[in-house]
Amino acid sequence: MDFTNILNSTENYLQKCVSPHAEIIDSNSEALKIAVARLEDRSLLALRVPQKWGGAEIPPEFFYEYQELTARYSGALAFLQTQHHSATAMLANSDNEMLKSRYLPAIAQKELRLGIGFSHLRRSGNPAVTATPTKAGYLLSGKVPWVTGFRLFQKFIVAAVLPDKRAVFGLVPFANIERESGKIACSEIMQLIAMNSTNTVTATLDNWLLQESEIISVKPVGWISENDSKNILNFVPGTIGCIRAGLDVIAAAAAAKNSPFIVAACQKLEQKLDRLKQNFQQSQHSSKAEQLALRAQAIDLAVRCGHAAVAVSSGAANSMVNPAGRVYREALVYTVSGQTKDVMEATLDRLSEF
Repeated sequence: MDFTNILNSTENYLQKCVSPHAEIIDSNSEALKIAVARLEDRSLLALRVPQKWGGAEIPPEFFYEYQELTARYSGALAFLQTQHHSATAMLANSDNEMLKSRYLPAIAQKELRLGIGFSHLRRSGNPAVTATPTKAGYLLSGKVPWVTGFRLFQKFIVAAVLPDKRAVFGLVPFANIERESGKIACSEIMQLIAMNSTNTVTATLDNWLLQESEIISVKPVGWISENDSKNILNFVPGTIGCIRAGLDVIAAAAAAKNSPFIVAACQKLEQKLDRLKQNFQQSQHSSKAEQLALRAQAIDLAVRCGHAAVAVSSGAANSMVNPAGRVYREALVYTVSGQTKDVMEATLDRLSEF
């Protein structure tokens, strides 16, 4: 399979069909739904589905480039499809062959999109969602505080904590539904200052029966912390895309205003991005401390480029339809996406340097 061709066709689509409408896609869920459907039409939502199930099974280095591309042209589209790809990868790694044979081909055939709802496992204190073992599976109860993609995805992966503190992961409908075997209630769509069109809600489960056939995996105690440590750099490609989006705004302003000092600033920021990307490409076997520092560096540069985009756009940046304001808000999202205490500390250490 020609993965370079996939990236080239993706960029062509994003430039022609997404970039001109990025501000509308950011605020309007129907516009975002259309953009996602067009990715799906091009089989770009099956990139992490194994080839045996009809997907592309794209290698990590090409997937990183794909993530960067989508984030460059639309943060909302990038964030939404990232949720789906994360869920797809988790499903593909499941030992439940029956589940995979049912749902992975459906994703490849453009019949199913998935969300995720397990960030609450990072929270301390009482579990947000619990699982009680039964003969038929597990009864799930509790509140999933963040699930993105309501009315855009059909199902989502939920995590619930067992009495022995392990976590069970399974597929549940992403809808308001009540039946004899439990209830799922989704909240009103949250009003967010960035990527509002992604339709993020809270999902409350009341004795929802997760049948054995819908179970993806059961993870050991502390799995989320270990997984976070392995995946510190996962959000860096999207953050680099956000940086590029800021640089695009700055470069356009430099050309429109024929300003040498804007050109000079843009060149300096581009040089910083070049070094960041080079370090990222060499970072897969770096220490945890080095990876955290790199993640913080990417966040810092995204915020700087977003701020610079605002500065060169002058008062127009305060408009809801101005790309500078959108990119600046997107930098906020990449600051906190997948945030752990370690990432927060590294970010603050970076931002407090003078």
